[in-house]
Amino acid sequence: MPLPIFAALQVTLCICCRLDALSCVIMMLMSWISATRNCKQLFNTIKCMSAVRYTHSHPVKMDLSGIYPPITTPFDESENIDWISLKSNMEKWNTIPFRGYVVQGSNGEYVYMTVKERLELVAGVKGMMAEGKLLIAGSGCESTSATVQMTKDMADAGADAALVITPSFYKSGMTDEAMFAHFTRVADTSAIPIILYSVPSNTGIDLSIDVIVRLSSHPNIIGLKDSGGDISKLGAVVHKTQNNTFQVLAGSASFLYPAYHIGCVGGVCALANVLGQECCDLELLFKLKRYDEAEKLQKKLIIPNLDVTRRFGVPGLKQAMDWLGYIGGASRLPLLPLTQNQQDVLRKDFKKEGFLE
Repeated sequence: MPLPIFAALQVTLCICCRLDALSCVIMMLMSWISATRNCKQLFNTIKCMSAVRYTHSHPVKMDLSGIYPPITTPFDESENIDWISLKSNMEKWNTIPFRGYVVQGSNGEYVYMTVKERLELVAGVKGMMAEGKLLIAGSGCESTSATVQMTKDMADAGADAALVITPSFYKSGMTDEAMFAHFTRVADTSAIPIILYSVPSNTGIDLSIDVIVRLSSHPNIIGLKDSGGDISKLGAVVHKTQNNTFQVLAGSASFLYPAYHIGCVGGVCALANVLGQECCDLELLFKLKRYDEAEKLQKKLIIPNLDVTRRFGVPGLKQAMDWLGYIGGASRLPLLPLTQNQQDVLRKDFKKEGFLE
């Protein structure tokens, strides 16, 4: 075979295989075939390589380290997505040193949205993001087949990775084996990396350490967002997955500082919607080993975070956003706005910690 043609084939194969270990083996094979100048063997090798790549190639893994707000979805008076308000919020968030954004997480009210709206929101946020940030899209559905399709659609809409929540409706059937089969199927078929998502306060399902560790060895499962708040569990997961390319994110600002201490690499924090700079400051203080200051800031974040998550939920988070320069707006029914008494409690807690005047 003429050397220029062979060289071109090598370049093409390197690009297609992303210079992974498989491409190195293929290059060795092609070098040997070139030496024998056997075109028939060359054709067969390329043919076999194509089949192997289709079934086993996975995306390059990404570093998840940093803070992510699971962004809220603003709605207008008719409960349609308020794109102007979303753009206003994004412009403010883009000035904060977030690693990226989670779209269609629990705080985005994705369970109240149509498939069309979910995909439009991901595509819309992609177009509003500052350069260099990651876009993680919630793609979880109750059935595995629907999750596979939603994950594919999220990738097409511009997501860099998919956050997949545990199915939960048929709780008695959601065993470790069911979870393992579900996440494995989704990861096998996804063009983008998968992040496991365990949020027992919403689903009643706490993804077990054993199944997380088993799934962590999958080449297309890169991490976990755990919102349960069990630090011992997070520590065990970090320890038992340390030999895999797998990272753990705290799912709440309430335990962000201790999560960093036991090896988590960041957090997906509802509070970051409204106190994003403070969440990023805590991360920086930890990295600078200014632990006393980090601990002090962590303590100030706990009560406001509990208010906008477990106590008052998304309506509470949106109310706090309205007070602090963002546009939270109303939630979709059946979520109701806060009562005046609830607003008074929320305001008092934010004022007590110095976040409101």
